[in-house]
Amino acid sequence: MSKPRLTIDLGALVANWRALDALSARETGAVVKADAYCLGLAPVASALARAGVRQFFVALAHEGAALRDVIRAGPDILVFGGHMAGDTRLIRDHDLTPMLNSAEQMVRHMESLPGHSFGIQLDTGMNRLGMEPGEWAALRDIALAQKPVLIMSHLACSNEPDHAMNSRQLRIFREMTDGIDVPRSLAATGGVLMGREFHFDLTRPGIGLYGGRPFDQAQPVITLDLPVIQTRDVAAGETVGYGNTWTAPRPSRIATVAAGYGDGLHGALASGLMLYAGDTPCPVVGRVSMDLITADVTGLAEMPDHLRVLGARQGIGTLADLAGTIDYEILTALGHRYERIHTT
Repeated sequence: MSKPRLTIDLGALVANWRALDALSARETGAVVKADAYCLGLAPVASALARAGVRQFFVALAHEGAALRDVIRAGPDILVFGGHMAGDTRLIRDHDLTPMLNSAEQMVRHMESLPGHSFGIQLDTGMNRLGMEPGEWAALRDIALAQKPVLIMSHLACSNEPDHAMNSRQLRIFREMTDGIDVPRSLAATGGVLMGREFHFDLTRPGIGLYGGRPFDQAQPVITLDLPVIQTRDVAAGETVGYGNTWTAPRPSRIATVAAGYGDGLHGALASGLMLYAGDTPCPVVGRVSMDLITADVTGLAEMPDHLRVLGARQGIGTLADLAGTIDYEILTALGHRYERIHTT
């Protein structure tokens, strides 16, 4: 093994979608933006489409165009970013559904693609994308006359189920949409887990499909194995890595593996990160550098050709906590140098 290997278990990913679908009150879509959270748009979307997904969500029109080339005709592809300047041809030629975020986008869409499908995104307090209540009130009758296929909003604090913002946004969404004969969507992964009052007609899980929190019951989807380049003996009192941040407390055996912050393994991970030889943890010592990580393997009877950084023993949530970030960032930072292998 000469190259770091990222293995994506598509069977586990589909099982996670099915589990979230079983919790959902109505229909369940899937978010596959950012190259399916950097796990590979084509194999991930193909597996989900075979499992029955009929509504896919992406961030931008060019992502939707790439997705349409994968799944062909049939499933809907909805674009969170809406209809931006320059998107018209992509939306038309690849049969995309923009989620219109403003009066400007609505005018652009109606003038350039009359009769083409669209949805509406509402801002219920996140102040990021979507029409605010006043703008929606002014445009509501015009928009509804053109028959949108979906009206949605996005929860700001669904990773914290008891946060007051969740009930506030639910109330505002209902105030803005109750009585409208259009399918509605409010819940991503966190919203699915908070209960059916958040589900409406369509849920759209993302991170939970890929094994991330807050879906604690998710099956792990990825393993990441790093090849061992070299091992060396270090005397007590010698240091390892940049800045002399680790000093050997005893004669030690150190393995150097091929990955680092250039591959999305943040420098902040050095304190507390483990690499695994089977079930045996090997603590990372010294700093994570751009291409290399060093680990104390003194306790191993035999040296394997690789050590595992992500898997059943240590998931993306653990790495996120060590780095002081979120599961999404760990996933989407995984670098292009990994050999990606998709299994079923």
